[in-house]
Amino acid sequence: MLIRREEPADEPAVRAVTVAAFANPETPEPVEAGLLDRLRTCGAWLPELSMVATGDQGEIVGHVVCTRGHVGTHPALALGPLSVHPTHQRRGVGLALVHSVLGAADATGEPLVALLGSPAYYSRFGFRPSTEYAIAPPDPNWGDYFQLRPLTAYDPTVRGTFAYPEPFDNL
Repeated sequence: MLIRREEPADEPAVRAVTVAAFANPETPEPVEAGLLDRLRTCGAWLPELSMVATGDQGEIVGHVVCTRGHVGTHPALALGPLSVHPTHQRRGVGLALVHSVLGAADATGEPLVALLGSPAYYSRFGFRPSTEYAIAPPDPNWGDYFQLRPLTAYDPTVRGTFAYPEPFDNL
């Protein structure tokens, strides 16, 4: 497996992996695929933080992206969607993608990464409930599922409510 930056030619394969990862009989076109489409066309898209995992034959088997979010006027990152093709799940692909995107975000001087996801899964990457950092989720009902991961440039005086990029508002 190789983790690398997404290239423009990867876009159809990334979308296909996202659909495969999240589709079910009731939702053959998952909201995550449409979200990814809309994120690509908004000002919050950060190409250097869109990463793919490739399999043995060079095929794309996973994808992760961080886009520009904010805490008040302070920049932050929103992680997601994270997609792994079902035939490659539970093989460390998601683990490698998240570690890679966090490393890339830290190397570019980003202060923190936020996400909505399973505390049991994301705690292994250092994510903690956002309230531990005095940063509120966009929806207070999210509770401990809204998590933050401070990076090297984190400023603990930054407080407030996290704002996702606009495409997340339409989910």
